[in-house]
Amino acid sequence: MSSSRLRKCTGCGEYWYCGAACQKKQWEAHHRRVCKRIARYNASVAVQALAEHDRLDALLLSHVVAQLDDETSASEAERIMALLPGPIENPPSLPLVYTPSSTAARISPVALYARFGNNNFVLHSHLTTFAHGVFPQASRYFNHSCMPNAAAKYALRTGERPRMEVVALRDVAEGEEICLPYLDPALLQSKKEIFKYSYGFECRCPSCLFFDKAGKVTEPRSEEDNELAKKVLRFYESGPCDGLALVKLNHPPPADVLPAFHESFIMRLSQTFRDASHDGLYAKALDSGASLLALYRLIYPPNYPQIGMHLLELAKTSWNSIVAGEVDRETEERRKTLCRGYLDEATRILGILGPEGDKDGPLVEMSTLHQILRTDNSSIVGR
Repeated sequence: MSSSRLRKCTGCGEYWYCGAACQKKQWEAHHRRVCKRIARYNASVAVQALAEHDRLDALLLSHVVAQLDDETSASEAERIMALLPGPIENPPSLPLVYTPSSTAARISPVALYARFGNNNFVLHSHLTTFAHGVFPQASRYFNHSCMPNAAAKYALRTGERPRMEVVALRDVAEGEEICLPYLDPALLQSKKEIFKYSYGFECRCPSCLFFDKAGKVTEPRSEEDNELAKKVLRFYESGPCDGLALVKLNHPPPADVLPAFHESFIMRLSQTFRDASHDGLYAKALDSGASLLALYRLIYPPNYPQIGMHLLELAKTSWNSIVAGEVDRETEERRKTLCRGYLDEATRILGILGPEGDKDGPLVEMSTLHQILRTDNSSIVGR
């Protein structure tokens, strides 16, 4: 939403809202307690000295404390305090916007903060992160797996709090535990440290055990990226079709392919695809995008939303390459076939997740592209 359509709080001038209903909800929840204090708080030396992530944590903690400072919030406070604290023995004491007086005063802000890092969920709309939130019930019910059988999505409606919904990605057997990913499973190296220091556990899921057994993943040099992208695509085409099969069949990548599983390479390959697609370098975009799809399929479980989103981007890129009119008839027909294949698979995967986030998004984009393909209307699809 453009800033011209947002509503600014006239009391503090620091908070913006999409409408009156949202503003009223936050006012009742906690903003009435922080409104007159927030400007001075943000300008204070203590807050200015904080790192950006600590500043955000301090603000979120202030919201929680202000919301709990009500006798009617006692049960909510109990739910939060029942969560497992993080592994840090002496979490920092962050400056607060608001000093509690009743219910929250009986709870140490430090004790609350100790439950932040390992109980927060990343809120996203169409897989684009926009906030962090505490969902105590989900924190208690769902453990982590890097090869999850479920994923969280968020229903966003004007004037209402975001609502988490958990969707099964595949059939779940009777008695099988339902697990969510606490972090992006593609963070194959850094997630180990995050689990250890933020969550206090070592992940021993099948995916982590498999990659531990596969051997050390060295960081490749950027000049090796093109050849490495080809190697991982060949490995994918010759082996298991997805991450779950890869783990179950114990089919480790050969030593010269392992560096492709380093997160720095995955990020560079993703950037190459985005830049090439945006700049109209379609052959390069489709090649790098196919290798990135192979990596996603090898790392993520079947039907993982990130795979579906990337398939949609590949479908759009394939179609735009045709519309650009820079290929011969044979290549054009081949790319139309690619586009339909990518789009059909994206529709299937994202259909499992269903509507989520704000309005429009990938479901609308897929419907539009399906219609274009049916009528063969030569128009560029937004990228």
